[in-house]
Amino acid sequence: MKTIVTGGAGFIGSHLVDRLLADNHQVLVLDNFSTGRLDNLKQHKGNKRLVIKKVDLGTNSSNWIHWFRKIDWVFHLAALADIVPSIVKPLDYHHSNVDGTVNVLEASKKAGIKRFIYAASSSCYGIPNVYPTSERAEIRPQYPYALTKYLGEQYVLHWGQIYKLPVISLRFFNVYGPRSRTSGTYGAVFGTFLAQKLARKPYTVVGNGKQTRDFTYVTDIVEAMIKAVKSIITNEIFNVGSGRTYSINELVKLLGSSLPAGRQVIHIPKRPGEPYCTQADITKIKKVLGWKPKIKFEDGVAKVLEDIDYWRDAPIWTPKKIKVATREWFKYLGK
Repeated sequence: MKTIVTGGAGFIGSHLVDRLLADNHQVLVLDNFSTGRLDNLKQHKGNKRLVIKKVDLGTNSSNWIHWFRKIDWVFHLAALADIVPSIVKPLDYHHSNVDGTVNVLEASKKAGIKRFIYAASSSCYGIPNVYPTSERAEIRPQYPYALTKYLGEQYVLHWGQIYKLPVISLRFFNVYGPRSRTSGTYGAVFGTFLAQKLARKPYTVVGNGKQTRDFTYVTDIVEAMIKAVKSIITNEIFNVGSGRTYSINELVKLLGSSLPAGRQVIHIPKRPGEPYCTQADITKIKKVLGWKPKIKFEDGVAKVLEDIDYWRDAPIWTPKKIKVATREWFKYLGK
């Protein structure tokens, strides 16, 4: 197939590109490299089935819409992530996550693409009442990032309904794995902890560390996208998670530390607007798409540690730096 992966130089996008090329598809990556890294695709240098274009999808599509001609599959992963900057610059997030999505939908509609897969976020559930959380749960976005990703999803489903675009939205839960983000924005726990481990610094654990997350390995996420794009299902939403939940303290134990006992962890204040638990109800995707996760959390963490040098140049967060970086978070959400 001829495929487009927006955000294909990012964490999840680059792993999707790996899989598509391994399956002998042609791939066009569209990325503005605001957070994506060309190094994430360096393993495919010289591959004639991969083309990479730098583009801002939130801008006038007349500059790039022609690339959608004769495309079969579109995977829309391009987005701004992280909580804090979305609070500080909500219009930037609307531009990227909403305007960009509408532009890609329009380009896909005009090109008559065969399948459109949207990378949605489980953050739309906010702080749920029920765990595991199903696709029928109330939508409660707690910050602009979550809201803009949900608005993007609504546009995707609406284009599917009105214009018969064959769309599927996948709500990802806490994705981790090699190449996870190393941006200068505090937030992603794996990038934060791995940089701290390399620098022989204590892990900055939020609260008591007993909060749990549905950590889902990136290749399982990619497999869900492949299952979705090859299906005949349209206009549906699916949770994509491990279906299990693991505490931050468990993660710290699996990562290990070379520091003496008692100095391995520093506890920082619990953050408002964050759920105590995330856990996906994956009954629907297992039944409808025949997908289920394969990578155990312990095995996934071990795979990440094999590539730990990737995070050697990542920002090293200290409690003081975190306090400064999350000031707006507490200012607006801590009421």
